Amino acid sequence: MSAPTPDRRIAPSILIVDGDVITRHAIADYLRHCGYAVVEAASTDEAMKALPEPSLGIDVILCDVAAVGEQSAQELSSWVRANRPELEVRLASTVEAVADTAAELCESGPNLARPYEPQAVIDYVKQLRATRDRATAA
Repeated sequence: MSAPTPDRRIAPSILIVDGDVITRHAIADYLRHCGYAVVEAASTDEAMKALPEPSLGIDVILCDVAAVGEQSAQELSSWVRANRPELEVRLASTVEAVADTAAELCESGPNLARPYEPQAVIDYVKQLRATRDRATAA
């Protein structure tokens, strides 16, 4: 798991949970190039180890629905919703029906299709930041 020191004032920090190392590295590199702090996890187990670490400053979790580990992606999402409700979870899948079911479980709205469209991830994070900025200003 790689963990840069994020500056949350600049951009949200994103935790990518994906067992496919090529996919995970590709989206992580793209996001870093766009100025985002990124933490990578190859499994839900690695993700669970990163979540309690406040210095990582994770704001958004992008998790493959098929991520491996002791917990499924849906269980990870449920745990986050119960224990870290300030975090946003976005699940991704190559199977639309699975992504839709996961969306209902994590209540995160529309989810992402794999292979990831990097701009879709960037658009989502920008939307999240704008929503949070409006909430803070109110």
